[in-house]
Amino acid sequence: MEAFKPEFAGKINFYLSAVDDQLRHRDDQPTIGLLLCKERNHLIAEYALRDMKKPIGVAEWRTRLVESLPKKLQSSLPTVAQIEAELTGELRAAKTQRKKKPAGKRGVP
Repeated sequence: MEAFKPEFAGKINFYLSAVDDQLRHRDDQPTIGLLLCKERNHLIAEYALRDMKKPIGVAEWRTRLVESLPKKLQSSLPTVAQIEAELTGELRAAKTQRKKKPAGKRGVP
């Protein structure tokens, strides 16, 4: 994650050309490029993309979704610690289940 740089326009143009050549079906519309950046300077993005013929957009990406939510919703989401604890518990339970199965029964539905 970093701020938009003019050279990103050339990179996305390259990738769009490759996708259109290798993956796009003849009935498909042109591929759309979307650059998600930590910061976007509108003027720099405008100059970098001005003469591009392919549809390309630049948007700022927020890595901390919870911080941008309204206060009422923030408290209703689990914390990272709660999610990790739940996943750890599920992993332990799955490992325990695998150990309990007889060796000859593994992989048989």
